[in-house]
Amino acid sequence: MSVAKRDYYEVLSVSRDCDEQTLKSSYRKLALQYHPDRNPGDREAEEKFKEAAEAYSVLSDPQKRAAYDRYGHQAVNGAGGPAGFDESVFADFGDILGDIFGFRDAFSSGGSRRSRVQRGEDIRYDLEISFEDSMRGLSADLQIPRMEACGKCHGTGAEPNGGLVTCAVCNGRGEVLYQQSFLSIRKTCPQCGGRGKVIRQACNQCRGEGFSRVEKKLKVNIPAGVDTGTRLRLAGEGNPGVPGSQPGDLYVVVKVQDHSIFERRESDLHCTLPINVAQAVLGAEIEIETFDGPQKIRVPEGTQPGAQFRLRNLGVPHLNSRARGDMYVHLDVQVPKKLTREQRRLFEELRETLPAENTPHEKTVFEKVRDFFG
Repeated sequence: MSVAKRDYYEVLSVSRDCDEQTLKSSYRKLALQYHPDRNPGDREAEEKFKEAAEAYSVLSDPQKRAAYDRYGHQAVNGAGGPAGFDESVFADFGDILGDIFGFRDAFSSGGSRRSRVQRGEDIRYDLEISFEDSMRGLSADLQIPRMEACGKCHGTGAEPNGGLVTCAVCNGRGEVLYQQSFLSIRKTCPQCGGRGKVIRQACNQCRGEGFSRVEKKLKVNIPAGVDTGTRLRLAGEGNPGVPGSQPGDLYVVVKVQDHSIFERRESDLHCTLPINVAQAVLGAEIEIETFDGPQKIRVPEGTQPGAQFRLRNLGVPHLNSRARGDMYVHLDVQVPKKLTREQRRLFEELRETLPAENTPHEKTVFEKVRDFFG
């Protein structure tokens, strides 16, 4: 019998609106508590360690988190197992775990020590799109301001010939080893910052910075169904790190403009359709515009103010899915403020033919009790 997965927010003991730092801090705490090196042979601790890593790998990815918030585990489950589980997430805190235990990360592949060189910074780009584009999706050409490695020194910050030398403190290893009691603790070398090399002669083109500010043109596909606050991650399109490290990521944060007619509520669209008194009383067939072309609505006789009609599958597309929400049309029966003489005469004639009360008298609770005992 399969056991239902726990809610990822519950696994990490965080609220559903927590920020990135809270998420990371909670995962750090659990990773240290249940790490296999601290709990040798404890299968339960190992499973909790993996469970926390799976939860973090989903909630730390903006797209996966948005899909999980809307559809739950079904949104991140693939045929090959939990699509949210990514073993690379263990590397996020490898330095922390290594500093405590002095061991190679239990989940790293191969026998080589993981590089401690810091990755490049992430970039945020705010993109405002129209309501129509959020419904249909679009391909946008963006000019992204970011840093790029110097063409002469290729990001080292040193002159190509002899400008970079091996660090004398760590002998090129990028880390130093400290002995505390019975623990061997590795830390990033304070002299070279983990690079293993230091600059002896700065590059005269970038003045030792290693980078220059440029604007890179990128084509970004915005899927249909995005909403204000949706974050799209472009891996490796952020600022570059030092040589030998991975670049950061680019996060495109979407803002959707308001629409003059339609209002979005989650995956549904709502709009108001004004009709006159005669259409409400006698009924009518009215054509309205939707994002899928004109649609006809049949207003039955005697329609009351506030009535609504539901048009299935004409709402907002679900992200990364063929499913769609619905469209709700709310009727607003408008009473004319000014009448022509002929219109007034017709309404007066109508008034004479209508009963004084259009609805049957509804007895109060007191009247019903009195009739029962009377």
